[in-house]
Amino acid sequence: MGNLFGRKRRSRVTEQDRAVLQQRDKLRQYQKRLSLGLERERALARQLLRDGKKEKAMLLLKKKRYQEQLLDKTENQISNLERMVQDIEFTQIEMKVIEGLKIGNECLNKMHQVMSIEEVERIIGETQDAVEYQRQIDELLAGSLTDEDEDAILEELNAITQEQLELPEVPSEPLPEKIPEVSPIKNRPKPELVAAS
Repeated sequence: MGNLFGRKRRSRVTEQDRAVLQQRDKLRQYQKRLSLGLERERALARQLLRDGKKEKAMLLLKKKRYQEQLLDKTENQISNLERMVQDIEFTQIEMKVIEGLKIGNECLNKMHQVMSIEEVERIIGETQDAVEYQRQIDELLAGSLTDEDEDAILEELNAITQEQLELPEVPSEPLPEKIPEVSPIKNRPKPELVAAS
């Protein structure tokens, strides 16, 4: 059930790390053996002193002292190994950073090949010219028009508005005030008069 979702987990421990860690573990085991031996030899030295064997006890204490020095050296070696592991990890991080910088530098160089300084200066110059031209147009439109120009603009606007509406022509004659009502019967000729004539 180690691969719960079918995905293998890659170990971050490299072969170099594994070798260094194995050495450290061996040194720790050696330390434990020395520590246990030191306690046994100290107890044995006490027993020899009680038994009156002072010279054997001295020899055993010298051996114990030598093993204590070995224990100190072992501790120093373990510290050196752990420092080495940290140095290796830091060097690997540095290598990744350097690789990233290298890739970034290559990208920058490619971008610089595409666009030179002269090209950038030309584009900036053209942009500044266009901005200046637009500013001049804005100034002309904003404040330099006279009253006559304003009237002409309004007339042109009215003309354009009328063209777009296309209204029917309005009669120029005035409308009569009231049209008298004409009855259809009153104005009709009488039939007798029409026949007599």
